[in-house]
Amino acid sequence: MATAAETRPATAATAATAATDVRRRRAVGLGVLLAVLVAAAAVSLAVGARALGPGEVWHGLFAAPGADQRLTEIRLIVQTVRVPRTMLAIVAGVALGVGGALIQGYTRNPIADTGLLGVNSGASFAVVLVIVLFGFASPFQYVWFAFLGAAAAGAVVFGLASIGRGAGNPLTLALAGQGIAVFLAAMTTAVALADQTALNALRFWNAGSVAGVGFDVIWPVTAFVAVGLVLAMTTLPTVNLLNLGDDVARGLGVNVALSRAVGVVAITLLAGAATAACGPIAFLGLMVAHIARYVTGPDHRWLVPYAGLLGAVVLLVCDIVGRVVVRPGELDAGVVVALLGAPFFAALVWRGKFRKA
Repeated sequence: MATAAETRPATAATAATAATDVRRRRAVGLGVLLAVLVAAAAVSLAVGARALGPGEVWHGLFAAPGADQRLTEIRLIVQTVRVPRTMLAIVAGVALGVGGALIQGYTRNPIADTGLLGVNSGASFAVVLVIVLFGFASPFQYVWFAFLGAAAAGAVVFGLASIGRGAGNPLTLALAGQGIAVFLAAMTTAVALADQTALNALRFWNAGSVAGVGFDVIWPVTAFVAVGLVLAMTTLPTVNLLNLGDDVARGLGVNVALSRAVGVVAITLLAGAATAACGPIAFLGLMVAHIARYVTGPDHRWLVPYAGLLGAVVLLVCDIVGRVVVRPGELDAGVVVALLGAPFFAALVWRGKFRKA
């Protein structure tokens, strides 16, 4: 009969093998998601008001300019319309997916979304304000103010949540965010109703679309998202500890206030940049964070990368669906995401998943 001393190494070896298998499955899952994203991007380049075959897409991407007018038109369609649209959908989807997973982790609130920090409302108010004050009309002009508005709203929310008796409490952060969001939404409505141009621009921007934005906006937005992703990845082990409770995290050596501040900065950069470029896209971060958690479990070192790739896939697929279902017109990607997200949220509440997250 085996002794206890002989059994312990065998048990440890079995646990190590199981952990290795889990990591391998998760890594394979990330590879599969990446392959799906590449396939969706290829479809996005081909689908639209004018359908293109694989050869035409290839020419539009790589072939040298020629005298053929038809091929020149294809190059213009691919390079100036569909490539920017596809790229923005991927960048914004990753940003909102990672931001959604992080905000749920930092607030320990499984029905939280990036809008909880007031980011969407801050961006909307800034857009309306600069249109009224300065007459800006193009996305390149007001996207920077939208980003500043989102960042300012996030800073105010975090500042309010860091003072008083409930300082640093996730519930205090959520309540402060909701209060600022409601206030800014009311201010946005008041300003927009007083100016027809601002109201029209707000209606278009609030739909949430990845169309009509050029590389002059996409490249700077991508840079902000990249910085946000770097900050997010450095905080993932800390988020796991914070989910055990602030007191436990402090006992394990975590600087809770600093960690939460870095997390809020990362979330603001990610959600603010995506919202500034596309407009508010509701439910995306909420949906993909829960799907990722179902696949990976609560470990944010895996959950966050899964949520980012899922966000890119879902937003890109929703944009493709929006181009197809109402031809020759289009549905904005934000509308399609909302059509999926509303029943998802209802099902989430109905099944009581929020109690187990």
